[in-house]
Amino acid sequence: MKKSLSLLLSVLILAAALPAASAAPADSGLSLSCASCVLMEKETGTILLEDNAHEQLEPASVTKIMTLLLVMEAVDSGQISLDDPVTVSAYAAGMGGSQVYLEEGEQMPVSEMIKCVTVVSGNDCSVALAEHLAGSEGAFVARMNQRAQELGMADTTFLNCTGLPAQGHMTSAYDIALMSRELILNHPKIRDYTTIWMDSIRNGEFGLTNTNRLVRFYQGTTGLKTGYTSSAKYCMSATAERDGMELIAVVMRSPSINQRFEDAKALLDYGFANYAVVPVYPDSPLAPVDVLLGTAAQVQPQPERDCRLLVRKGEENQVTTRLTLSENVEAPVDQGQTLGRLDVYVGEELRDSIPILAAQPVDRLSIPGIFSRMLSKLLMAG
Repeated sequence: MKKSLSLLLSVLILAAALPAASAAPADSGLSLSCASCVLMEKETGTILLEDNAHEQLEPASVTKIMTLLLVMEAVDSGQISLDDPVTVSAYAAGMGGSQVYLEEGEQMPVSEMIKCVTVVSGNDCSVALAEHLAGSEGAFVARMNQRAQELGMADTTFLNCTGLPAQGHMTSAYDIALMSRELILNHPKIRDYTTIWMDSIRNGEFGLTNTNRLVRFYQGTTGLKTGYTSSAKYCMSATAERDGMELIAVVMRSPSINQRFEDAKALLDYGFANYAVVPVYPDSPLAPVDVLLGTAAQVQPQPERDCRLLVRKGEENQVTTRLTLSENVEAPVDQGQTLGRLDVYVGEELRDSIPILAAQPVDRLSIPGIFSRMLSKLLMAG
């Protein structure tokens, strides 16, 4: 069913059918064909646009985002290496749907397997990776569901690692955005694979072309994953970055392959046209804070984290900061001890508050040390 996100009349007509979480702004100007969608900004996780975001639907091969997340977590933690050989089981080789026609006993490095999953959605490679990590697809799927719970994916139940049709294998556009964000935010090396347009495996004998056309035809595309089955229809999570801001556009149940890509592009276009990410710094360098009775006279304050603020276009010049910082602090001072805070405003609205912490520890002077310091000051005064 085609929904208009721009016409208030359409919103009113559909209001009774939409879940309470749906929030399709009447002024978005978008007309989408998909059954549900989410547009999320990567850095802050802010939802910029949504419609039927929590409706439970079949994700098809978009499921593989969770498969890739677990694999990349294992790689980045050192549990496995990209060069590790993966031996293909008869079960993995027997997967239907999208595949690279692995044979039982064939070996392929983890890196090549990841490439096949991201570029051509290889079901056989997904299962082979799952077995390599967890011993069986069933054990791997248990990990998938555990990780989904940890990420707050309350609408999700995974029954396999591929997205092949299975009764009860469901998720939502919102949950897909959550796992997509976790993957691209904390495992940026996945871009090495998701941005491939054409490549090959088996020494050039088997060609690969990305199922995500946006990689070739949409400026700034960084991935991520498409999906299709006859029951799920056309789904995808699309990621793109421009001017330092990366967006995640999720569409589910688009009626055709072309409409899927057009829906994703429309969401991404909306985000890039209306929002920006602004780096925020204190108005001036943070001056050292005096330490009373410390082995060092001062301690250097520093922000707990970098601040990059999501704002609407046109609000960039309205961003201001207000610094609250202790004049002095008594030793001992722990590294990471709070010395103040940096409040970040857009206009008069407080948008963020960043703790200011001690960059290094400072021990307290001993009794002899106090007398020694006092004596030194007396001698210098004389």
